[in-house]
Amino acid sequence: MKSHQTAQTMKPATAAKKLGVYLPATPADFQEGVVSRTELDQLQADPPEWLRELRRNGPHPRPVVAAKLGVSISGLARGGITDPLTTEQIEALKEERPEWLEKERATQAEVRKESARLRKRDAERAEQDRA
Repeated sequence: MKSHQTAQTMKPATAAKKLGVYLPATPADFQEGVVSRTELDQLQADPPEWLRELRRNGPHPRPVVAAKLGVSISGLARGGITDPLTTEQIEALKEERPEWLEKERATQAEVRKESARLRKRDAERAEQDRA
């Protein structure tokens, strides 16, 4: 008996998430089909023009917007940002520096600082346990 290996496929929404792009902004043939693992790897290794354009100018999905602004996705929602933004809109927000953005950036910095402290503490504890 031969083992039959089928290509792993994913829904377009999953592929868009892995590529860091906003699905409704992708071409129709991408949205309507399925994407194999091989196709995803090819898109990542040698992105076509539409993918390079989306990554460069957007519209960007919320996780990408949050990362570019240095805030959490929840922080975006608290700031009233619920829709995808273009790179131009993100840059405008960075220049405007609204109060909510500054507050959320400070909150995110505290979260990162606390995470680093906990990682260090856990590493020290693990080191003590080994000794």
